[in-house]
Amino acid sequence: MSSNFGKIFRVSTFGESHGGAVGVILDGCPPKLKIDIDLIQNELDRRRPGQSDITTPRNEEDKLEILSGLKEGVTLGTPIAMMVRNKDQKPEDYSNLEQVFRPSHADGTYHLKYGIQAVSGGGRASARETIGRVAAGAIAKQLLGTVFNTEILSWVKRIHDIDSEVNKDKVSISKIDSNIVRCPDEEVAAKMIERIKQLKQQGDSCGGVVECLVRNVPSGLGMPVFDKLEADLAKALMSLPATKGFEIGSGFSGTFLKGSEHNDAFIRSENIKRLRTTSNNSGGIQGGISNGENIEMKIAFKPTATIGKEQQTVNVDGNEVLLKAKGRHDPCVLPRAVPMVDAMVALVLADHLLLNHAQCSILND
Repeated sequence: MSSNFGKIFRVSTFGESHGGAVGVILDGCPPKLKIDIDLIQNELDRRRPGQSDITTPRNEEDKLEILSGLKEGVTLGTPIAMMVRNKDQKPEDYSNLEQVFRPSHADGTYHLKYGIQAVSGGGRASARETIGRVAAGAIAKQLLGTVFNTEILSWVKRIHDIDSEVNKDKVSISKIDSNIVRCPDEEVAAKMIERIKQLKQQGDSCGGVVECLVRNVPSGLGMPVFDKLEADLAKALMSLPATKGFEIGSGFSGTFLKGSEHNDAFIRSENIKRLRTTSNNSGGIQGGISNGENIEMKIAFKPTATIGKEQQTVNVDGNEVLLKAKGRHDPCVLPRAVPMVDAMVALVLADHLLLNHAQCSILND
């Protein structure tokens, strides 16, 4: 079903926004991998609600519980079950939504498909579902870091119409997390924060773009045709709540170039297992397979659908009504989406790393 992702490094998430708990079962993680549990908790802390005055005020500790799969901090190769209990549920905030569909939210389509939905906080459509992804992604990050020193960095590039230009050679996790909006450009970050606060006061919301950079990528990840690496990355990232667009490398801007301008010329490399190029319009992937250059992506997030302004909508009977949503919601999802993007990229790369090893290493070692 749709709550599973991955082929070998495989996750299954569970739980609703205002249910008892949310979590994940991670299967296929190699044995004998030393896990730093504090790093998993740190990723959950970057994602959790209530972390600043530009996020939802829902107060959740998001304390990680690991139920299986580890012995003294080392993976056993068996399923790893991880869970976070919901403690600050307020389903009464959503009592008026039982029969009314929020504009641009999942309420209407869930009702059309299933005839029933967990309206409190959006249920499975809530970003709270991503806790399991972030926890599993933190383990994937540690696997990639242990084997290839791979580093995944995501940051807020644009909020509404306030854009930034970040030097990718100098960007670091410390610069990303130096402010509450997670934009490494401090001057632009201040403007972004002010814009989000203004919209929050108005009962409105905004979207933007998260940029992602992956350094020290092993070559050979991805497969031709249907399981191309960029195709799996696109699916993974577009499965996150509120996503509406995905670009890799030059993306849509590359369509304005001629072939002679867009082609990434190959140059001599000391490492025969890695291709070097003078430019990176391909975004580190050619023919669906990583070439060893950095992977560069952009992901578009729409404005938060649930807002405090009065909106026209319909109820389950098809009658037009006016809705002013209650509850606690992010005026902008992007600051908390950054660790979600990291996690999904890590899950895809870890899965393809194991797939590549399974197919291509047995006769090459």
